[in-house]
Amino acid sequence: MIIKKNKEINTKKYVDLMGTVGTMGMHMVTHPAVGAVVGYFLDDWLGTKPWLFITFLILGVIAGFKAVFVDTQKILRNQEKQDAERNGRKD
Repeated sequence: MIIKKNKEINTKKYVDLMGTVGTMGMHMVTHPAVGAVVGYFLDDWLGTKPWLFITFLILGVIAGFKAVFVDTQKILRNQEKQDAERNGRKD
């Protein structure tokens, strides 16, 4: 019975981790795509082709990497917290 409870806890932890990793992959696709679309329509509206497209695409790539960095920091904080609890320390 105790083993079954531990398996459920570990499974939930890994499912949460896989969800976060999947979200990180989506950040790398959606942020540049949104930046490119916004830049394209602003270029079309203001007649500044291709400068706003390029600018917003680069900003989207930067935003994607920042989102991945934030998610990675969240995973690392959770891992450090679990390690501290496992070793009997509380920070």
